Amino acid sequence: MSRARQPPLVTGISPKEGVAWTKVTIRGENLGMGPPDLIGLSICGHNCLLTAEWMSASKIVCRVGPAKDDKGEIIVTTKSGGLGTSTVSFRLLKPERIGILDQSAVWVDEMNYYDMRTNRNKGISPLSLRPSNPLGIELDNGTGTSVCELNCQWAYQLSDTGAWLFIISPLVPEIKNVPISRDFTLFNIILTFLYFFPSHCNCSFSVLCEVKVNAKFCVAAIHQRLESDGTERVEGSMTQRLENILNRASDTADTLFQEVLGRKDKADSTRNALNVLQRFKFLFNLPLNIERNIQKGDYDVVINDYEKAKSLFGNTEVPVFKKVYAEVETRIQALRHLLLEKLLQTPSTLHDQKRYIRYLSDLHAPGDPAWQCIYAQHKWILQLMQDCRDEFITVSMGALDLEGDARPSALGRLGHTTTLKRGGSLRIPRSNTWRYETPQQVQFVEKLSDVVIGQLPNFWKLWISYVNGSLFSETGEKSGQVEKSKKNARQRQNDFKKMIEEMTHRLVKLVRGALLPTTLPKSEQNLYGGWDNKTDLSGVWLTQIMHTIRLACHEALSTLEIPNDLLQVIQDLLLDLRVHCLMVTLVHTTEDVKRLAEKEDWVVDNEGITSLPSQFEQCLVQMLQSLKEPLEVKPGEINEQRLLIILSNCQYLERRTLLNLADHFEKHGFTGTEKITQVSVDAVRQLDRNLFEAYIERRADPISGSLEPGIYAGYFDWRDCQTPTGVRNYLKEALVNIITVHAEVFTVSKDLVPRVLSKIVESVADEMCRLMQCVSTFSKNGALQVQCNTHAHTKATQRAVLASECQACSCTV
Repeated sequence: MSRARQPPLVTGISPKEGVAWTKVTIRGENLGMGPPDLIGLSICGHNCLLTAEWMSASKIVCRVGPAKDDKGEIIVTTKSGGLGTSTVSFRLLKPERIGILDQSAVWVDEMNYYDMRTNRNKGISPLSLRPSNPLGIELDNGTGTSVCELNCQWAYQLSDTGAWLFIISPLVPEIKNVPISRDFTLFNIILTFLYFFPSHCNCSFSVLCEVKVNAKFCVAAIHQRLESDGTERVEGSMTQRLENILNRASDTADTLFQEVLGRKDKADSTRNALNVLQRFKFLFNLPLNIERNIQKGDYDVVINDYEKAKSLFGNTEVPVFKKVYAEVETRIQALRHLLLEKLLQTPSTLHDQKRYIRYLSDLHAPGDPAWQCIYAQHKWILQLMQDCRDEFITVSMGALDLEGDARPSALGRLGHTTTLKRGGSLRIPRSNTWRYETPQQVQFVEKLSDVVIGQLPNFWKLWISYVNGSLFSETGEKSGQVEKSKKNARQRQNDFKKMIEEMTHRLVKLVRGALLPTTLPKSEQNLYGGWDNKTDLSGVWLTQIMHTIRLACHEALSTLEIPNDLLQVIQDLLLDLRVHCLMVTLVHTTEDVKRLAEKEDWVVDNEGITSLPSQFEQCLVQMLQSLKEPLEVKPGEINEQRLLIILSNCQYLERRTLLNLADHFEKHGFTGTEKITQVSVDAVRQLDRNLFEAYIERRADPISGSLEPGIYAGYFDWRDCQTPTGVRNYLKEALVNIITVHAEVFTVSKDLVPRVLSKIVESVADEMCRLMQCVSTFSKNGALQVQCNTHAHTKATQRAVLASECQACSCTV
């Protein structure tokens, strides 16, 4: 036997008070196992089961009926649990009675609702039930006579059955279905009307207007029929009196209800306006929200709201929407100008630049903000470099602040946020007196290098982002901004290349103006020079400057994958500085050696010598230490094409120039030049050999070094080799690299092609021979693969060497 369920318990009701027909939610425990289980519900003593909807065992929704008690409990009765209890109560509010012409704050829509008395079999929700008179308006004329009785009184004045039915049909549609015979008396019609009309006494205003119009048409029809029968008098007839009565009734009704209808129209318009404001409050509040979000810096929120408004109201024809949307566009235009100003403001970080570019792209800003930023940064960096030179020239060394200038200059505004994070400073720790001991040119070069390394890398990264389209968001990708950016970048590659060239040339010219002013054209010496060169820098300071330029400029910029041809001017500067440093060091060492005689004190030690030999040795050791940096060649500082040009010049010197000079000496009567010519030829030949070996080493070693990794790529084993299908890829790669060297040499000198190419081929062949000798065992397929590779290499190199020799002698193969 199953266990009996607990009786229902009501623990809460929301709301706790209200007028009749208020929708309430009842919550509790054991409120039934389903809709059929709910058999009773009363609130304040009124049965509300008719409007109850069972939601769950803990929730019921219903409407409160017009109970007599002002406050009472909520009692739920179920089949499974029986009569329940309640821990809460509901308070029923009594509305004031409203007359037919009294103003009310509530307007009940004219809609058709259901009445359980006439529609019991329809599947409707109980909550759709509504009161027959929700406003509590008393339907009387002040005398106690109901509207239905008034209708019956003036109905006796109509004598035509069809006219009567036509008049009251809008009020009582069911009367159309009543069978009427010609002897149907007026009394029967009135009874029929009194039977049907009570359920339609709350008809809408439009239906009453239709009744009024039908009555007028009926009166006119009756009047016409009576005149045709000759029974209607012109004046004082029944139809005339009836028409006068209807007109007076219509005028009275219009007078009585004019104010009511006016209030209804005003309420309708107000309600419609509120509905529009509620429905489109996003658009109406958008201008103010844009202003607030701009002040807070929430540009992403502004952009999202603008995109939403543009998609919804961009093409609207509604005047009020167009006006508000125009306000939105005005504020968005102001935001575009603000973001563009922030974008072009200097200094700024790369992160901020990308962020502002993305914002402007999402806001569909005109033009190309990314390129505008690149152009502005280019001009600013050039100005920074020039300001650095001007400040060091015009400001004395004592007043110069290298760590931060408080004056309102471009360098003074340069903050730590714009410098490249290199993990440490380029300068070594120095004492407090460093700036007073260090020459002005050395300080200038170091600060200029800091400016370049702090700005140029970010400038280059901004361009790379512009090229690959990473400046834009997903919205920009969908709108085609990325493809447009890539297209613009392709069109502006030459312009950007000129910008980089201008920056590197400005850097080199400023350094030359400070250290090597004679290497500048006279027209540029005033612009980039102007330094006090009364005291020449020693080799030690020049070495430090070279180290700074190598580390801060050349090597740092090379890591950014900037094309080598754009950095060629820096390589030329380093070469000139190396030569200048060598010359200065040798000259200063020579002068120091000459002054050693003045330092001789003629004091003999135990070994019978003075301090002069030791001082001489110390001078030479210091010279060698100073020459270490200038003589060292860093990667990337050797230009292979220039090596080829020098090799070609050496060959021409040996074959033509020196022999021509010897002939000129003999023609002018100078004898004994054979030894001079021979020494010069030997020197040129030695230089040629050294340069040739350096070039071959730089070109042959990478090709030979790639053979062994290429052979054994993918764990290749000669003892377990598949059937050969052709030449392997490593040999193809080597042949392509040899062809590249051939093209490089051929562009400089045809005469050098056989010499260089034969040496390259020989180096590759020697490496191939060494690798094959290292193999202990070959399989049959492995031996075939070796023979195939060797044969292909031999044929390819023979044709390459033969073609180069024929090109040198201008014949055809």
